[in-house]
Amino acid sequence: MTLSIRNQLLGTVTDVTPGEVMAAVKVRLDGGQEVTAAITLEAVRELGVAEGSLVRVLVKSTEVSLAVGPVTGVSIRNRIPGTVTAVTSGGAMAGVKVTVDGGELTAAITADAATELDLAVGTPVVALIKSTEISLATGDY
Repeated sequence: MTLSIRNQLLGTVTDVTPGEVMAAVKVRLDGGQEVTAAITLEAVRELGVAEGSLVRVLVKSTEVSLAVGPVTGVSIRNRIPGTVTAVTSGGAMAGVKVTVDGGELTAAITADAATELDLAVGTPVVALIKSTEISLATGDY
């Protein structure tokens, strides 16, 4: 299967905490970072997600926000440090490629935000991703 989702990182499930309808699934990425995905219990069952499962973490580029300094006082659990490797800006939007341990993320942000944050190759950033915006895939990679 080929997907249009650019952000695809491999990892291993370290914990599954079920709720009534949703589950919090912690995944250790191949680069060592830990992320949390909030997915339905139905998806946990259908995908066979359990501790030790190999998964692909999927995030649309429009769901990745960037910060240029330490982030505190927000509910976003997934904060992945990295370095900007490319900024492509045109019109209203900018595409920002960020190298993180074990992979690369792309963020689609407004061109104004890229300018205000002074993003350029080499800028250290923190990629912010809400747990509800992370999808998981299992199976052949």
